[in-house]
Amino acid sequence: MEKQEFKGAVDQIYVPKEKVFQAIESGMKKTNKSSFSSKKKAIFSGVAAAALIGMTIGSGFVNPSMNKVLAKAPFIGQIYQEFGDSMGMNLAKQNLVTSLNQSLTKNGVTVKLTSAYFDGNAISITGHVEGDLKFNKNEEDEVSFDVNFENHKGDHDPWLDGMSMGLKPKGKGLDFHWQFKYPYKTIKENFKLPLTIHYINSTKGDWKFDIPISQKKFKTVSIQQEKNYPEEGVKIGLKEISIAKASSTLVYETTTEYKDDWIYFFKGVDNKGHVYHFDNHTIIAESKENDGYHKTLRKRMNKLEVGATSLTIYPELSIEDPLVQRQLDTPSFTLKSKRTDLAIKVNSVKQDGDKLILDYYFLGQPKKLSKGKLEIITHNLGYAFTLVDKDYLDQMDSGFPPQNHGMKRNKVTLLDKNTAHFQSVFDLSGERKIENFKLENTVLLFNFSSFIGMKKLAPFTIEIPKSK
Repeated sequence: MEKQEFKGAVDQIYVPKEKVFQAIESGMKKTNKSSFSSKKKAIFSGVAAAALIGMTIGSGFVNPSMNKVLAKAPFIGQIYQEFGDSMGMNLAKQNLVTSLNQSLTKNGVTVKLTSAYFDGNAISITGHVEGDLKFNKNEEDEVSFDVNFENHKGDHDPWLDGMSMGLKPKGKGLDFHWQFKYPYKTIKENFKLPLTIHYINSTKGDWKFDIPISQKKFKTVSIQQEKNYPEEGVKIGLKEISIAKASSTLVYETTTEYKDDWIYFFKGVDNKGHVYHFDNHTIIAESKENDGYHKTLRKRMNKLEVGATSLTIYPELSIEDPLVQRQLDTPSFTLKSKRTDLAIKVNSVKQDGDKLILDYYFLGQPKKLSKGKLEIITHNLGYAFTLVDKDYLDQMDSGFPPQNHGMKRNKVTLLDKNTAHFQSVFDLSGERKIENFKLENTVLLFNFSSFIGMKKLAPFTIEIPKSK
């Protein structure tokens, strides 16, 4: 689902948390799939933690009067204050956070879980780690957790999808703060969540816990309203809204003509003028029907204000452009986007020793591009091309070529900003390479998707029946 790299970041000041995480994941995937897969589970540093805190605060979930709440918050809420988690602070004030006192020591490292909460779709766990942490080579400033929930293994654990993390030095060790989404269609009010931490950095431990997860019963209001955008081949069906103690959760269905198109909610405004922002979503069902591709999703938002009778939603459409390809058996050609006016006009393809040099114009761009937009285009071009041995083209895995039979990364130089003239240089002797490289046996693929901006759709209003 994480497709668009830096989409919308230039054209609007407010950047929804969901898009930021998708951009981060997309960028990491495009940089190095094997590196990303090995670190997807739970790696973060002090810088990453600060960025996540900033996004949480900037996402609209911090109530302006929260400073007054903090002064009265019980001790258990202090860690949420430190990590900028306004939902945790709100729930702590209502005595709805579960205190934990679970501690395990393995190989000189102690992990202690201190608290947990569950509100609507959101779950958080806090804890503390200290001891003889063995750092990985060249990663002395980074702490990593290799973690899984329930009996899942590796990166296929649904609890890890969209999980955010933070670390802060505390005493002789580090406090940690994890936030993630409930991944299943039916939400339980009370259950125990098994957690296994396999490694902390290079220290193997298998720290195992059973975490009691509970929340107060929440109200669910059926909506069953629909908005159609026939010109875009898009339809949005609102199903229900659940109102928990510190948040609300919207369940909705999208129908798109293209499988990888995505609809995001930029914001919501109720009949009293209260503004709502939406957090990252959970996919609870997917299917291909006669009228298109269906996705049922659950998305967290601010708690619905008392007395709200309607909600106007401002949606945006992110389109996925099909990959285009061309065999490098001719020195010049044009790659055209299937769904936009964008195109790459390749002037020349030259091999100079262990370097492959592409000279090209990026057509279809506005005549005048800001410095910021040029920087993003230049950055994205470094990951948009893929070179693949033609005999291995059918063995691509999620856009990545087989080892030693393809490469993605290239060094981009902007030659002329007025004409959008660029040069890309591929290192044919790098770690990612094509064995026995020959121009005529190589296929060039290009992904236009990361250069297509978010399209704003007309806002629509849903009526909210009174909850019983």
